[in-house]
Amino acid sequence: MAFTSDNVQVFLAVLDKGSFSAAARSLSRVPSAVSMTISLLEAELDIPLFDRAGREPRPTAAALALEPQARLLAQQLAQLNRQAEALQMGLEERLTFAIAPELLSTGWAEPLAALIAEFPTLALEVLAAPQTDALELVHGGRAHLALVFERPAIDGREDFQEMGQETLVAVMSPQFAPWLESLAEKRAGKPGPGGPLPPTLDIGQLARTRQVLVASRDPQQTDMRFVFSRQLWRTDSHQAALSLISAGLAWGWLPKGLVEPHILTGHLMEIPVENLSNGTTLFVDWVWSRERALGLGAQRFIALMRERRARRHAG
Repeated sequence: MAFTSDNVQVFLAVLDKGSFSAAARSLSRVPSAVSMTISLLEAELDIPLFDRAGREPRPTAAALALEPQARLLAQQLAQLNRQAEALQMGLEERLTFAIAPELLSTGWAEPLAALIAEFPTLALEVLAAPQTDALELVHGGRAHLALVFERPAIDGREDFQEMGQETLVAVMSPQFAPWLESLAEKRAGKPGPGGPLPPTLDIGQLARTRQVLVASRDPQQTDMRFVFSRQLWRTDSHQAALSLISAGLAWGWLPKGLVEPHILTGHLMEIPVENLSNGTTLFVDWVWSRERALGLGAQRFIALMRERRARRHAG
């Protein structure tokens, strides 16, 4: 094989510097070593790469034709060396995120641009899983980081970094006609500041109304903070929950950012609840296991998130 990592480096240095002596200085070598490397490469290829008739060597047409591929090879070798060094320093072969489906539409991917700029060969895997399942993926070592809502209690096995907040609202479809009609009749004739009061549901009525809950595939793992109804449907997908709610089959808690466009078009409505404001704002956290050391990519991602939050607070 004519080309090697060494002679490619020398070949490009001569092209860039315009002479054997200047290339030698840039490579910390003696000019005779550079000249010998080029001569051996020309002999191996049986092609003249530089015209030595003048004071300084001039690249031949063959050298200029080989230059683009030589530069690509040099870049690939440099990238390969950087990846090997990063792996030696603890970079993951693949960085895996487990994300609660309701949070997929948040700005979780923004710090990745800076991370991939630093580690361009880092492979990324994103798994969508209900909150409890996402945390189990972290504890089981299948995922490095999980993006989830704040937990009701602190788990000593976990560490976390707050990313932001998300508001869950209880929504239903106007097609839930039997309930809306009965509520309208119930509130008819009771004037409010701007006219008749809108129909509302009390907690007891919500308990008798079918609810769809985005939850773990394990029925034993349920966040009871969002269970109001005795007739409960479950799904591990917020998109499936949205479809069931939009079809007028149930009501449910969903992220405000997800349902707001549907509310504006009239396909969904926020449920007015008596003596209770509709909307629960929860913190959103990146969580990782204390029982496993984080790799270089995960550590840097967390640092980038912290820098991003600090800039936001400073601004």
